[in-house]
Amino acid sequence: MQAALFNIIGEPTRLKILNALQVRDLAVGDLVSTLNTTQPTVSKHLKVLRDAGFVSCHVDAQRRIYRLNNEPLREIDDWLEPYRQRWQNSLDKLEDFLDAEVKQEK
Repeated sequence: MQAALFNIIGEPTRLKILNALQVRDLAVGDLVSTLNTTQPTVSKHLKVLRDAGFVSCHVDAQRRIYRLNNEPLREIDDWLEPYRQRWQNSLDKLEDFLDAEVKQEK
C-alpha cells in the first residue's frame, strides 16, 4: 500500500472533492460552488487527484467534467480488508460473549 494514496485522500479539500464526485460527475465550476472555494484551489487539487488516478476528466464544449475513478479506492479497500476482518472477528467474539451472558441471566 502506498502511503501517498493516504496523503492524497487525507487532505480535506481533496476528500471533499472525492465525496462530491461520488454523487455525480461535476465540472470545475460546480466543484468551486460546492466547496465554496476558489477555482485555482480546486484546479490544484484536481491535478493531484488526476495524477494519482483518483479522477479522470473529459471536455464538454468549454467545460472540463471530472469523474471519480474506482481503482485507487479498490486498492485502499483491499489494503484495509485484513483490518476489517480482524475487527469482524473481535466483534463476533464479543457477540458470542454477550449472548452467553444473556443466557446465563435467564
